[in-house]
Order: sequence, then structure tokens, then C-alpha cells
Amino acid sequence: MANRRSFLKKSLLLSFTAILPFKFIRAATREISDSNFLSPASGPMVISTWSHGLAANEAAAAVLAENGKALDAVEKGVMVPEADPNVTSVGLGGLPDADGNVTLDACIMAPNGKAGSVTYLQHILHPISVARMVMEKTPHVILSGEGALKFALDNGFEKTSLLTENAKAQWEKWKASGARYAPQANWENHDTIGLIAIDNVGDIAGACTTSGMAFKHPGRVGDSPIIGAGLFVDNKVGAATATGEGEVVLRTLGSFLIVELMRNGMSPQLACEKAITRLAESVHVHKNMQVGYIAINKAGEIGAFALRSGFQYALYQNGENQLLNAGFLLPWE
Repeated sequence: MANRRSFLKKSLLLSFTAILPFKFIRAATREISDSNFLSPASGPMVISTWSHGLAANEAAAAVLAENGKALDAVEKGVMVPEADPNVTSVGLGGLPDADGNVTLDACIMAPNGKAGSVTYLQHILHPISVARMVMEKTPHVILSGEGALKFALDNGFEKTSLLTENAKAQWEKWKASGARYAPQANWENHDTIGLIAIDNVGDIAGACTTSGMAFKHPGRVGDSPIIGAGLFVDNKVGAATATGEGEVVLRTLGSFLIVELMRNGMSPQLACEKAITRLAESVHVHKNMQVGYIAINKAGEIGAFALRSGFQYALYQNGENQLLNAGFLLPWE
């Protein structure tokens, strides 16, 4: 039976590698065994996007240090930038839409495969906590707009003014310029926080939260709250999360793709590279486009890669919290 199982796995792997470019075949042909997917990481760790991920990592790591669960760690971690008025792309202080309203998107995924999400949520300081409550208290995955707000208020959340004076001044300056709805995206105005953690028993969870593209058309929802686009977790394999221009991440479902590539034997690093390569092959890449991915597998290996230079990610491991530069595919034009 063991020999037959090994033969079937190798046969499936050979079929998979037949559709990959040559430079990815070496990683994909790594021997697959149950231990690749089921062995826990060597210790708890946290990885997140951008420099505001450093403070988020510290909060998440504090939960893990008390033998806490990965799900609690990722929620507590991203709550830090959600409440930081100096982070203009997440939560309080986030730049508003074209009408001057701060609207928030968030999702969370647990090790058991459950997920919760909120989109176009206003007036609530911690959308990630509302997303978790959607996951745990309802049969749904996504609540949106007024419905998400009603759910939050019904469950004890309070309304908060999210538009800071700094964000309001930037919106007024943009409005005075005569710009119209749905400005062309650029890498400076959508620095989502995505965070993944592995706890002491090897369980993986993830969270992603954002105020979205600055001065977006009212009603716009990006990739961050969409399972498989902004975030995907499979506790047997690993997890991935995205940042950057949400429209192209939505069109290519990069986080789900990365986890599937890891499931088929690819390392997190090469899986991130493959997702960016496929994105560049699948969509029109304009001169200001930026997309970045981070990923982790069950063994605690990490990956990070971006369309262009400038993407940074924060890694907390073995008691050390570092801000690192990711590799990239294309130079800025």
C-alpha cells in the first residue's frame, strides 16, 4: 500500500510539473511525503507585510509567547495598525474614498478552515474583530456595508470617527486638484497589513485588513477581504497573503495559487515568485503597479516576492523581529 501511495504521488507530481516553466521544475520535483505537510514548525513565528508589520508582529508574538493560539495572535497583531492614526492605509487614519468616507475591509482564517470577512465597513475601529465574529457567530463568510455595521453594533462594537485631520487634509487636497473617482492605483496608497502566524503546536492562521485604495470610488472593495485573493490558509500546507493593487490580485487569486503550489511541493519562495510571474503574464502591468506576496509553509519556511522593488516584510522568528526587503520581478519604469 505504501509503495502504491508513493507511486500515485509521484505520478501526480510529474503531471503537475509538465505545465510549469523549466526554472520552476527543480523546486516542484522535491520529494513529497506526509511529513512535508504535517510536521509542525520548529517554533512559533510571525510574518507580515510592510514596516507597520513590525509592531503588529510584536503584538502577535506576545500572544504566542504565552502559549496562545495562532488565531488570537493574528487578530491581536493586525489590531495594532488598525488603531494607529499614523498608518494611512489601515483602519484609523486610513485615507478615505472619493466622498471622504473611511471604509474598511478585513478577513481572518482559522486553522480549522473557517473564515470570516467584512467589506465596506464604516465607523468601526477594529474590522478584523468583526470579521472574526462573523466567522464564529454566523453561518456566513462575508458581511458587507450597512449589514456589516449593523452586525457589529448588535454585537457590542461602538461607532468611532476614523477620519483623522491628516487624512482629511490629504483628501481635501486631492479633491481640490479636480481629480475624478477611481484614481489610477500606485504602490504608495494601498499598503495593506497581511499577517500570518504559526503557534507552538504548529497551527497556522492569518489576517488581512485595510482601508483600501486612497480616494477610491465609493463602494469599491479590493482583494484584502476576499478569501483566496488577499489571504488563504490551509493548515496542512501553509498560508499566503497579498498587498498592493487589489484589482489584479482579485483577477489572479494569488494567495490561493501560492498555497496550491506549496501543496504540490514548491517552496514558499518559489511559489511567491511563480504567482508574481503569472500575474505579469495575465494582466496589463501599468507603470505604477505594485503587488507583493508573503507565504509560509508548515515547516516554517518563508517566501516573499513582489512585482517591483520597494516591498518590505516583517519577520519575527527566534525572538528577533526584522524588516526585510523582498525580491522583485520588474524594475520601476
